[in-house]
Amino acid sequence: MSDLFVKICGLQTARDVDVAVEAGAGAVGFVFAPGSPRTIGAGEARELAARVPAGVLTVGVFRGQSVEEVRRFTEESGVRGVQLHGEESPAHYEALRAPGRTLLRATALHVERCGEYGEDLLLIDAPDPGSGKPWNWGSAEFAAPEGRWLLAGGLNPGNVREAVAATGAWGVDVSSGVESERGVKSPELIRAFISAAQSYDYSE
Repeated sequence: MSDLFVKICGLQTARDVDVAVEAGAGAVGFVFAPGSPRTIGAGEARELAARVPAGVLTVGVFRGQSVEEVRRFTEESGVRGVQLHGEESPAHYEALRAPGRTLLRATALHVERCGEYGEDLLLIDAPDPGSGKPWNWGSAEFAAPEGRWLLAGGLNPGNVREAVAATGAWGVDVSSGVESERGVKSPELIRAFISAAQSYDYSE
């Protein structure tokens, strides 16, 4: 068995939050970026985050939003993590750092190591984020960064073990790969994904 870190993102209902936590997720994500079928308000996220035990990280996901907007949503929702998924500079991370807050940098770029922008966790997304198309993990185009990083993009219960075996990822992040239809999570797929991911043994 492994200690693989699993983040289930784009959650919108109490049922899905409870299922993810009970199945062993290390983090749950709420989308605050506009334009997604998974976007929710700060008030909704606050109610959902209140259901999450202290040992599971709650994350707000942002894309191309100002520091002021990110800070406001974070404070109003009560999430303990901030994920920036855009072209934000290191100054954004510095401005958003606060005691007890975990900063996540999501990018599809080649990155050598976690922490280059001041982030605590690095999330490597597929070249076409949100498409459901994964990296070609075994090819020369994919180079795993150093440090604590999560693989995202095109993951599902059927391929997550293969992805971790190919990349050596410290953790994984999934959203559309555990949905029964666009924007609608499946409890069965959430459970299956976490079970498959955490059954991977790094000594294999």
